[in-house]
Amino acid sequence: MTDKELTPAEEAAARAKEQQEQDALPYKWTQTIADVDLTTVVPGNLKGRDLVVDIKKTALSVGIKGQEPIVKGDLFQAVLLDDSTWTLTSNPDGTKTIEVHLDKVNKMEWWPHVVTTAPKLDVTRIQPETSKLSDLDGATRGMVEKMMFDQQQKEKGLPTSDEQKKIDILKKFQEQHPEMDFSNAKIG
Repeated sequence: MTDKELTPAEEAAARAKEQQEQDALPYKWTQTIADVDLTTVVPGNLKGRDLVVDIKKTALSVGIKGQEPIVKGDLFQAVLLDDSTWTLTSNPDGTKTIEVHLDKVNKMEWWPHVVTTAPKLDVTRIQPETSKLSDLDGATRGMVEKMMFDQQQKEKGLPTSDEQKKIDILKKFQEQHPEMDFSNAKIG
């Protein structure tokens, strides 16, 4: 496949084909940049003990005991086992839903599919939800705020936070050593 832009008709056809492939799967799935949630509906008379849900670091199997698995295969990427779970919930129509939550190890990558045998989604078209700085953990938030500040400084033609640190260190050194000539000093 080439990197050419698709016409609107080709784009619509590609999306329709992708949606048809996803609708044909025996499960539904959604994702954020950090996790994947998979659901599948099963008969309402089933209990947890009637199910086989096996979440491994790089593989997943979900099904009913004694039957072919509904989902089985290698995961697209590794998951954090301690933070990945499954539940069985009742639906108003008398059926039940198996809900599988997979916590991604790599929280910077969209998955084109849950298991590698399933049809792929074009992840380049994913429109991530906008997040607020307050949603981020402290270290990530600090890094993002620094990047935003540095970008604003560059746009104004002013020094970035790292460049400003170097300037401040040089000024302090100059004040401590007035006998030295700093006229040819370069900060870089």
